[in-house]
Amino acid sequence: MKVHIFIDADASPVKDTVIEEGVKRGLPVTLVTSISHYSTKEYPQNVNTVYVDTGAEAADYRIMQLVKKGDVLITQDYGLASLCLAKGCIVLHHTGFRYTADNIDQLLQSRYLSAMARKSGQRTKGPKAFTKEDREQFKSSFRIILDEYTDGTQTKNQP
Repeated sequence: MKVHIFIDADASPVKDTVIEEGVKRGLPVTLVTSISHYSTKEYPQNVNTVYVDTGAEAADYRIMQLVKKGDVLITQDYGLASLCLAKGCIVLHHTGFRYTADNIDQLLQSRYLSAMARKSGQRTKGPKAFTKEDREQFKSSFRIILDEYTDGTQTKNQP
């Protein structure tokens, strides 16, 4: 079974990189995005786009329906990352950071505390601007993951 790559695509700055690397390896890539981001852009044959309603969690729900153990997901959403880790997926942030069982609880706690601070009127920092270095770090991390899971040392059923 081949690894399938999914992208939480609404705001992902690494779609082109993911598609390029997926095409090189002949891996299926699925972009899950809101219908408000509809595009007529043509992608290679192994790339599929799934459009969802504009609701706040619509893409997350659809991704959860689609992913299976051993699939790769690219997302910046900690909640979605947590759910997909529980399903046995490999989950990367678009900066190349890999979500794991060891770090997801702290990330979710940090998100919760920031939300509570904002709710009480405090200002919190937003995400840093995406840089060329972030793009290169992502590409390197993503290639390592794909090499590890597509060269026969791992199988989809044993991530």
